[in-house]
Amino acid sequence: MTATDRVGILGGTFDPIHLGHLAIGQLAQSVCGLSHVVVMPSGTPPHRPVGPRASADDRLAMARLAAAPLGWEVSDMELRRSGRTYTADTLDALRAASPGTPFFFILGADAFADIAQWHRFPAVLDLAHFVVVARPGHPVDHLDRQLPLLSGRMIRCGPEAHPVVPEAPAVFVVTATTPDISSSGLRRLVGDGGSPADLVPDSVARYIADHRLYV
Repeated sequence: MTATDRVGILGGTFDPIHLGHLAIGQLAQSVCGLSHVVVMPSGTPPHRPVGPRASADDRLAMARLAAAPLGWEVSDMELRRSGRTYTADTLDALRAASPGTPFFFILGADAFADIAQWHRFPAVLDLAHFVVVARPGHPVDHLDRQLPLLSGRMIRCGPEAHPVVPEAPAVFVVTATTPDISSSGLRRLVGDGGSPADLVPDSVARYIADHRLYV
């Protein structure tokens, strides 16, 4: 990675990774002109009362299967870290490893709505650009009123936009339609004997079936 690259970080538990996650990453890559997207499964998320159902190895394997056709990379950085994993610590490590590289942290509007509860808020928002994509039931229209402290750094854009990226960290707020899928819903579906086909990449659906995940 170089200072001319724009690197997107798509983080999440990915238990399992699904087409909604991939849509968010693709939108962020298109809107912000990202040269790289790195999928980064989290280790022990601080906001979840219980740990992931699938093992770290399984979640990493599914992420790799989903990312490969898109030409994205996958990092096990957070999975290798002991204790709870915080986005601020991850961004610190990335910036130390690649000084001058502009990083873009990608997430859905549902996750961003809780940003004020994140570790080291609001300082975490000074460590990278954030790309916030609308999710079903979680529009981005009112984020500036919900988070007035951040309204001055929000840049609104649609799925076809290519906004100017300022030097100072910004919050790109993307209005778009993304698949109405959740990992918790997928786990329930599989547990009830259903198929995740059409909700996850085919390779991930086969992996879930072959390894009898979520049953």
